[in-house]
Amino acid sequence: MRIVVTGGAGFIGSHFIKYILKKYPYYKVLNIDKLTYAGNLENLKEVEDNPNYSFLKEDICNISAIEDAIDGYDVIINFAAESHVDRSINSPEVFLKTDVMGTFNLLEISRKKGITGYIQISTDEVFGSAEEGQIFSESSPLNPSNPYSASKAAADLLVLSYYKTYKLPVIIVRSTNNYGPNQYPEKFIPLFITNAIEGKELPLYGDGRNVRDWLFVLDNCKAIDIILHKGKEGEVYNVAGGNERENIFIAKKILEYLGKPESLIKFVKDRPGHDRRYSISCEKIKKLGWVPEVSLEEGLRITVEWYKNNQDWWKRIKSGEFLDYYRRHYQL
Repeated sequence: MRIVVTGGAGFIGSHFIKYILKKYPYYKVLNIDKLTYAGNLENLKEVEDNPNYSFLKEDICNISAIEDAIDGYDVIINFAAESHVDRSINSPEVFLKTDVMGTFNLLEISRKKGITGYIQISTDEVFGSAEEGQIFSESSPLNPSNPYSASKAAADLLVLSYYKTYKLPVIIVRSTNNYGPNQYPEKFIPLFITNAIEGKELPLYGDGRNVRDWLFVLDNCKAIDIILHKGKEGEVYNVAGGNERENIFIAKKILEYLGKPESLIKFVKDRPGHDRRYSISCEKIKKLGWVPEVSLEEGLRITVEWYKNNQDWWKRIKSGEFLDYYRRHYQL
């Protein structure tokens, strides 16, 4: 199988590429990534010399360049997205451009080139906040609360329209909050780990009682793998970790693992449109044979240890030196 992975230098995309090339050494993977601030080719050092792996620095909004690059490929898996909620509140336009128009371009290319499979990587945030006891299924109404989740919801609807109108063989994957090694340190878990290591405050929104369902990134990669090979065209699959926890619980666990005091937690003003709780059912994908394998406790320990042992990686990013280093190292 020949797979195009867009956004493959990002957190989930890079883990998926490494996972898929290890499991299927005869597959070929083309990684297309614009290399924005969160794209990092260091995440792919272990496969950069693999003859079945290739990289193209390009924007999915540049339709002509992408169209020429994917000749001969079978499947597109679209990880490429602007994904940080806080950034979407301050600068929503770029989210609409990448998440909606970028997706449109990939769908158009897939339709013209006769791609045999298109997988859209989405998020549970498209459903909006769940009330206590409420669990969203794949058919629940979309009710996004911020520009990021609205852009992803719009992209999902566009993807499904291409199945209904053009019979394009599409599948949507909606996963809960991913975490693990190599995640850009603006996200909740890596931000709190790295701040705690440095003895800095952990800024916790509101009362800290917002609930998220945490999914270890390799469990998500395995889910996407199963969907790639067994998923049904035109369907949506939820992928949940089964680890719903309040944010304050996660913050305290991180401090516990690092031997840091809870006094580092600082409650800050809540952000606009902050969803209280996310909760989705993933019974549909379990029927394909997938279950999450990594417990929250094990996954958090793995993640904390990785950030402890790879401080050069994230300190360059947090210090602002990363972009200069990156351009010199990769001659971009």
